[in-house]
Amino acid sequence: MIETLLELSAPVIVYVSCNPATQARDLELLGEKYNVVSMQPVDMFPHTSHIENVAKLVLKQP
Repeated sequence: MIETLLELSAPVIVYVSCNPATQARDLELLGEKYNVVSMQPVDMFPHTSHIENVAKLVLKQP
């Protein structure tokens, strides 16, 4: 999927993940063409250890 996103070169990607470790790995790979401009953790499941993380990526300018 990462390769497809890099080929697509969408101007903006909003990446929602429930696994911060895999999201960090993917954001590093996407960093080839994208800048992370914002991140926001969201606690959708109070009183549990589960958390969603939302990242906004913008295509780097040439």
